[in-house]
Amino acid sequence: MGALERKVVLVTGGGNGIGRDCALIAAQEGAKVVVNDLGGGLKGEDEGSAGPAEAVAAEIRAAGGQAVSNSDSVTDLDAVYGMVEQAKKEFGGLHAVINPAGILRDVMFHKMTEAEWDAVIAVHMRGSFNVARATIELFREQNDGAYMFFTSTSGLFGNIGQANYGAAKMGIAGLSRIIAMEGARNNVRSNCLAPVAWTRMTQSVPIKDEAAAARRAVMAEKIRADQPARFSVAMVTPAAAHVSGQIFGSSGENIILYSQPRPVETVTKEEGWTVQSILEEAVPKMAPKFFDLNRGPLPGSQNNPQKQPA
Repeated sequence: MGALERKVVLVTGGGNGIGRDCALIAAQEGAKVVVNDLGGGLKGEDEGSAGPAEAVAAEIRAAGGQAVSNSDSVTDLDAVYGMVEQAKKEFGGLHAVINPAGILRDVMFHKMTEAEWDAVIAVHMRGSFNVARATIELFREQNDGAYMFFTSTSGLFGNIGQANYGAAKMGIAGLSRIIAMEGARNNVRSNCLAPVAWTRMTQSVPIKDEAAAARRAVMAEKIRADQPARFSVAMVTPAAAHVSGQIFGSSGENIILYSQPRPVETVTKEEGWTVQSILEEAVPKMAPKFFDLNRGPLPGSQNNPQKQPA
């Protein structure tokens, strides 16, 4: 008996990469799966196709599982409500959402257009709002629901050329945390994952030198999409009902628990601060605990590829 037996799971971005493996693994664990994927390009610049989502759903059915496909966009709230209704009609309900759907529009911020900003925010941030808003009332009413949202080290640590993507991904971490807090008494749980995996997003990053090419070869072999997918599926099973409000990472066979912002230093001046005293006393006292601008290596990794979108 699988860990998701008798459960229904919606997987967005399920036609490729991590989403595809999430859908396949959820089905292997007994879930009935709604496979959603717009079927568009990596930058979301085309109209898309129903092909990728249906191909994954067909693969699940061929293996003896139950799945249907959906090719609507997560940027459309009404369309996401439609996904929920599709799950109810086809399988009688919905119990979990895994939401890796995403696009990239990488560019240095001083060159970023409003369209490049809006497109990424629409899919990642607005898309996460939509899948949560379309399902939260159902989950609260049935006293059962789980979300796995997707954040990124580009948001948690920062990444040059990805201000739009990083801002959206950091926002998703905040959204997930608050949904977890508000949903606790109704058994609605929410976590987010910052994955590092060999996907078409990773492949889209230009190779600038031989060292980057070598790192990419290692990623293709060691950091696969099925690894974060397996963790994502595990976190929406009933056995993980006690896990909520966390930020996780996955890099190869490393499963990472990230810290969350908490105060690291407080300075007080009873008589009140002036601009001069802030500069002469407060800032020097806090400075040893400032964070620098380096990303730093991921836990358990020997290399730190400069760009690791997920």
